[in-house]
Amino acid sequence: MPILQKIKNPNDLKQLSLDELLILAKEIRDEIITTCATTGGHIAPSLGVVELTLALYRVFNADRDKIIWDVGHQTYTQKLITGRNVKFHTLRIYQGISGFPKRSESKYDVFDTGHSSTSLSAATGFALARDSHGDTYDIISIIGDGSLGAGMAFEALNHIGHLNKDVIVVLNDNERSIGESVGALSQYLNRIITTRTYNRFRDDLWKFLGRFPPYVRDRGRNLAKRIQEGLKGLYAPAVIFEELGFRYIGPLDGHKLGELIDTFLRVKEMRGPRLIHVVTKKGKGYRPAEEHPETFHGVGPYCVDTGDVKPKAQSWTGVFGDAIVRLAKQNKKIIAITAGMCLGTGLKKFREEIPERFYDVGITEQHAVTMAAALALEGYIPVCAIYSTFLQRAYDQIIHDVCLQKAPVIFAVDRAGLVGADGPTHHGPFDFSYFRCIPNIIISAPKDGDEFIALLKTAIDYRKGPFIIRYPRGGCLEVAHKDPAKLPIGKWEILQQGSDIAIIAIGSMVKEAEAALLQLKEKNIRPMLINARFAKPLDTEMLHDIIRKVKKIVTIEENTLCGGFGSAVMEFYDAIEKPVAIHRLGLPDEFIEHGSRQILLKITSLDAYGIARKINSLA
Repeated sequence: MPILQKIKNPNDLKQLSLDELLILAKEIRDEIITTCATTGGHIAPSLGVVELTLALYRVFNADRDKIIWDVGHQTYTQKLITGRNVKFHTLRIYQGISGFPKRSESKYDVFDTGHSSTSLSAATGFALARDSHGDTYDIISIIGDGSLGAGMAFEALNHIGHLNKDVIVVLNDNERSIGESVGALSQYLNRIITTRTYNRFRDDLWKFLGRFPPYVRDRGRNLAKRIQEGLKGLYAPAVIFEELGFRYIGPLDGHKLGELIDTFLRVKEMRGPRLIHVVTKKGKGYRPAEEHPETFHGVGPYCVDTGDVKPKAQSWTGVFGDAIVRLAKQNKKIIAITAGMCLGTGLKKFREEIPERFYDVGITEQHAVTMAAALALEGYIPVCAIYSTFLQRAYDQIIHDVCLQKAPVIFAVDRAGLVGADGPTHHGPFDFSYFRCIPNIIISAPKDGDEFIALLKTAIDYRKGPFIIRYPRGGCLEVAHKDPAKLPIGKWEILQQGSDIAIIAIGSMVKEAEAALLQLKEKNIRPMLINARFAKPLDTEMLHDIIRKVKKIVTIEENTLCGGFGSAVMEFYDAIEKPVAIHRLGLPDEFIEHGSRQILLKITSLDAYGIARKINSLA
């Protein structure tokens, strides 16, 4: 019987020998590789932390301690050892288990995560709560080197060090390797600085120096600290963490399970802020993922034997990636900016062909937006390609640094609406609402690839302020015209004349509305269909004209109904005091769970069938 099938909760790991744990690690890798080949998922990050996860849950008490995973896309091993093995085949499938930590799913998921760099702030809050009610459990945050570069992570590091709280930070560094000689020295020194004798001597020396007058005490402590930092500085980037108030241990080989367990046992006995630097390899144990970690960071179904990813139809992201390269080669002022998502936002081709005008700033959306604002004010044309859900993190910068100054930044807002299997942390259902209330901004959403390119050309030519183009995840019809004409800003398009009812659809919902009309045609219902394509400004001329022709209006958007496109239409008619029956279709005021995008559209009645059923009820 495989060892993995015997693991019902993390406490079962404590009964296994090191050899058995190593066998378990192999079984876990096989399970992740096989399952993700069907469901897709974040395979490279999860394969990289198998040994690290087993060591953490072997040493610490997961029933009592708080083990917090930053981002959470590396928690597949954690799911397999915390009672979800039998459900693992449902990973990322509708009504199956989530691809990220969810408190509602397991008591071992102590904090819901999906965006990076939140774990240290959460750890601070848990530490304050723990100490306030006199408890003593351990708090461990696992954060990647990419996530550590975000401002929020440094804010939390600074605060934890200032508070001198008992918090353990595991820095999962998967961007570099350990040389043998450096590794040997670091292992030797780590054994020294984590022993009870060393730490007792260090603490006793600190207390001893505290008996002297301040001048002598401070000089003595400073000298002792410099000696320790000097030793560590021989082999590791320890000084910055020490200056922030952390004890630094590392770097460790993140795939040597015995060494990890031994170090965690020693660190567990220490007090105060501690940082353990662990070096891992993304995709460890699966050659395609090791060789192509960017592709296998988040991937769809693939062939286990070859690693070949199943081919996809033309995507919205692909249309953007191809078009922005063509346009940038024609205009030397165009600059592409992304925040750690080059491949995901379709900018890989731009990076390869125009590297001098490509900037990946890492997971720092706020910095990306303000940097883009300054570039725009200097006459450049920055195109910020950021997922809708991640752009929320730069909301203040959009308002204060971009819109207030009318900086002509172009925002390519990918993954708008329902993204599918990644679930509520990655859906983008709020951008119409959070953009629409800001002055000096143009908001658009194309119905197809041709219109997408036309809007890009329009945005590049528009130099009066920021310009939003939002588009969904998934397939897009093949582009018929790679050089379409620019569009008049704020002007809509009538796709079908009709009577009684006007359907005003925007973005991804135009295609669904067109499919709904085919169903309605069989029932002799022929509404007017309008492609709005601009949520701000509205086509007020057409809105005036519509109510002279129809009695009812239906708006359709892949955005929350709260403050979205439909609300804008209602506000317009309310302002001109024209009573009209308006029915809004959109996403409900709740967080939508994970599942395929088509299933999610169906359960929210935003697929063709749901739209047709609503129109039929109004006819």
